[in-house]
Amino acid sequence: MAGVRALGVLSKITSRRYALNTGSTFRTFSVAPALLARTHVHYEVKDDVAVVRLNDPNSKVNTLSIQLQKELTEVMNEIWADDAVQSAVVISSKPGCFIAGADINMIQACNSAEEATRLSQEGQVMFERVEKSPKPIVAAINGSCLGGGLEFAIACQYRIATKSKKTVLGTPEVMLGLLPGAGGTQRLPKMVGLPGAFDMMLTGRNIRADKAKKMGLVHQLVDPLGPGLKSPEERTMEYLEEIAIECAKGIVNKKIPLSKEKGMMQKLQDYVMSFELVRNQIYKTVHGKVMKQSKGLYPAPLNIIDCVKAGVEQGPVAGYLAESQNFGQLAKTSVSQALIGLYHGQVACKKNSFGAPQKEVKTLAILGAGLMGAGIAQVTVDKGVHTILKDTTVAGLARGEQQVFKGLNDKTKKKSITSFERDSIMSNLTGQLDYSGFEKADIVIEAVFEDINIKHKVLKEVEAVIPPHCIFASNTSALPIKDIAAGSKRPDKVIGMHYFSPVDKMQLLEIITTDQTSKDTTASAVAVGLKQGKVIIVVGDGPGFYTTRCLAPVLVESLRLFQEGVDPKKLDSLTTSFGFPVGAATLTDEVGIDVAIHVAEDLGKAFGSRFGGGNIEILKTMVDMGFKGRKSGKGYYLYQPGLKVREVNPDMEDILEKYAMKPNPSVSSDSDIQYRFLSRFVNESVLCLQEGILKNPVEGDIGAVFGLGFPPCLGGPFRFLDNFGADKLVEKMRRYEAVYGDQFTPCDLLLDHAKDLSKKFHK
Repeated sequence: MAGVRALGVLSKITSRRYALNTGSTFRTFSVAPALLARTHVHYEVKDDVAVVRLNDPNSKVNTLSIQLQKELTEVMNEIWADDAVQSAVVISSKPGCFIAGADINMIQACNSAEEATRLSQEGQVMFERVEKSPKPIVAAINGSCLGGGLEFAIACQYRIATKSKKTVLGTPEVMLGLLPGAGGTQRLPKMVGLPGAFDMMLTGRNIRADKAKKMGLVHQLVDPLGPGLKSPEERTMEYLEEIAIECAKGIVNKKIPLSKEKGMMQKLQDYVMSFELVRNQIYKTVHGKVMKQSKGLYPAPLNIIDCVKAGVEQGPVAGYLAESQNFGQLAKTSVSQALIGLYHGQVACKKNSFGAPQKEVKTLAILGAGLMGAGIAQVTVDKGVHTILKDTTVAGLARGEQQVFKGLNDKTKKKSITSFERDSIMSNLTGQLDYSGFEKADIVIEAVFEDINIKHKVLKEVEAVIPPHCIFASNTSALPIKDIAAGSKRPDKVIGMHYFSPVDKMQLLEIITTDQTSKDTTASAVAVGLKQGKVIIVVGDGPGFYTTRCLAPVLVESLRLFQEGVDPKKLDSLTTSFGFPVGAATLTDEVGIDVAIHVAEDLGKAFGSRFGGGNIEILKTMVDMGFKGRKSGKGYYLYQPGLKVREVNPDMEDILEKYAMKPNPSVSSDSDIQYRFLSRFVNESVLCLQEGILKNPVEGDIGAVFGLGFPPCLGGPFRFLDNFGADKLVEKMRRYEAVYGDQFTPCDLLLDHAKDLSKKFHK
């Protein structure tokens, strides 16, 4: 099932408590109860260097919570007041995390834009004191240094980072609908230049340590150490601390300069950037790119540009004021609330609420080496799981193995992994045409053709060779799992695992359970998905489950709109301008016209006239002519290698003319077209919650955004209803219902929320 990748997510880093070195001079405060109460920040003095350690005892990562900020301020005040201390090193006690950013709950607790603005201003003042510290402060970075963590680090006089793969620096605030609010929009342009600062803040992408050094974000790199008497993490942290202490001493002794002589290229760049005309051209270009990509639906990127421009053109006072005020306004927007809701939802969907499985999956077998089967193998082999990829033909198997190799080789080209690591990972993959080795399989995932008879056939073949504990998972996108399980001798071991294409890029995994699926089977399937790096929703069984069931009505509604004379490019434009990352016509091409027929017909039979809309004969005619979408090179659009601009398939004109319908002007405005498309999606989502297919609105929002490309700025169908108002959507649907019938009849749960506006899906 095709879809769109919507958002990136901050990785959660596991931590280990760092044991302090013995033999060092500890500064003790046995007589000060207030200092004894410190839980997040501790320090000791080594020679004349204060080593400040950050460690949130209640979390796997450090965040700039109120408590950590309070304790850090206390500690820094003591250090500044102590004449015996000449410099300071700030380091984390968590090997995988320096500071992962601000505490999101602290931002959400603000009741007004003014409160959020004050929060930003407090951060600005705190980091300004760090920046103007009379004693040099060295930030010793290992692991994630993101958001407010990076803003703190760049306020320090010197930065050292390990070359560990876990060490990343970045400003991901834009992905939460926010901007760096503690001086980041003002310091970053001075440090890395306007283009580099805009790239960091507008994309939110993570930057590796070596690139950070080239950009000027960090001054020095430290190689991570291997195992010894202690773990590699502990040895690396100790080594990083030693180097940081030496650097702090070197800065005090003037042996290490805080600024280096600019090279010829840097001087030339500074000269070019001194011209207002050049800077204005950069602002204009960046603004244009943001508008093209975001359609103006996300205010944060535009506000970031305004803050940077204010600081560069009007000076720091204007810049910091613009930053704090814009931060406050953004924090209370519906877009920020939606994106933060999705962040919390992702975190929740990356946990196994079914407990630890009885047996760890060490061998995973896949039936079918097509795009989906090979994609599942791609996200499994690099996790240390022995993966068997079975196909019925040598050619099919070779193509699947090549897909897995290409994915790994692309990572080698990007220097994410070495060629040795690539070959080592490939050794986890066994390609074959028979069932040898299946007797050791812990789970089998079938990715064969969507035909119940074929699925029953392979299920019987598999059950004849697999061990008793082995799970059988189907990657079906629409067939009820109970119907597949009907052919099994062990229905408690049968489950649905619906992946989305392309598997290596799409984050969502939809797991489907029946009344007979055991809890341990579910726990094992979730554990496999989490190991593969997926965001997981667990839904109930039924035709189309959740995601395909929401997809079907919008596919047939798109068909009707085409019949009513809406051009594919216009429909794409209307849906993307509403926030969908992929337009409706393009989505159908991505899904595959033949797959769309299968989905529309199967769910049409299951749900009757409510799933009606356009004439499916259009799709059948397209398939008869070889127009199967992107995979065949022709669908609603023409697809040619190397060409980004796609033209509408000229042969579609005759097909659509044959099935043309006269539109009803009362429901055919551009806004009506958007809401006809959206309302069928949202109504079906709510009906899935009403019927128990969905367990909660959070999984409904995550599934819609990460599986089907529902607009992230709206936060998912349930967050959209909370913000837009169920009553307003019902009012629109009643108009459409008067023209098209029960396809737009609001479900009971939606009507309940429309009648009582105090009811919200999200508390």
